[in-house]
Amino acid sequence: MPQADFAYAPANDRGPLTLAVSIFADRPGIRQEMREDAEAAGMHVRACGEVAGLFQGELPALGEVALVDCPTGEAGGLAALAELDLRAAKSGAQLVVSTTVEALDPVFACLDQSNPEILVDPSRAERVLALGRVLARFPNLRLRELGEEDRLMLLRLTEQVGRIAERLERIEEPARGMIRGDDAAFRFESPVAAYSGPASGEEGERLVRASRPPLPDPRLVRRIIRQRQLRARFFDADLFADPAWDILLDLTAARVEHTRVSVTSLCIASGVPPTTALRWTGQMTEAGLLQRVEDETDRRRAFIALTDKAADAMARYFAELGKSAAQLV
Repeated sequence: MPQADFAYAPANDRGPLTLAVSIFADRPGIRQEMREDAEAAGMHVRACGEVAGLFQGELPALGEVALVDCPTGEAGGLAALAELDLRAAKSGAQLVVSTTVEALDPVFACLDQSNPEILVDPSRAERVLALGRVLARFPNLRLRELGEEDRLMLLRLTEQVGRIAERLERIEEPARGMIRGDDAAFRFESPVAAYSGPASGEEGERLVRASRPPLPDPRLVRRIIRQRQLRARFFDADLFADPAWDILLDLTAARVEHTRVSVTSLCIASGVPPTTALRWTGQMTEAGLLQRVEDETDRRRAFIALTDKAADAMARYFAELGKSAAQLV
């Protein structure tokens, strides 16, 4: 690995209310694109260099945002990425990491502290979209005047983020006992816990003692998944994209089969591009639907599983459907 060519800019060069960004990428072309896009957004580039070079000298404060490109699962890059993840979590910096499908699992395993934005094989436009989502978290930021092309790109960014937000608002809860709250896309409340009637008496005791029905036969769930995938042979897959439900179905079957699901496998099961699937996975994790499970024997791997509350909701949902579940698509 060649020597890192870090370039640091003094903090006093920053304009008022401008965000500082650190850029780390081993591929020179990607590193230059990141720098150009950050500067086009009016950000101050504090550091710019190679990922593996992070340990070759003392790293200054990251700034408010760190953009990272880590396309391989090499040990040196992963160690640097884990260090960046920890530093970002401690400092509150926003971390945006791009990688490849091949390196997704080890990269994901390294990022367990800072809740970063993860992009998989992104185009330059997708990197700009991610940067826009980060900028939206800083409402007091004053961007400098942009050119016509930049304004069009940011307009598309806004439209894309708006579509995602609208889709989250339209999601129908797939399980009994799931309700929508103002603070998350999903929130759970147990049907039993929600019962406000008398705690004594036959009816009250029956509700309190109600047990969760078993999860559905995984063969049934896999058949439903195949039926849903079959539509892509005849229609544009985007017409039926429902990553949240496809993720829940896949993890429900895996839970009954006692198998672990990697983040790469889950992205494939979602039926949408990996970057989109990762955003949904993050949202569902924050909402209490999914949980991250570390591999006890290999720190370079991490898995995704249903939470107990999500498993309970899926079990009750299929129990409510009964025999008609076999016709569910």
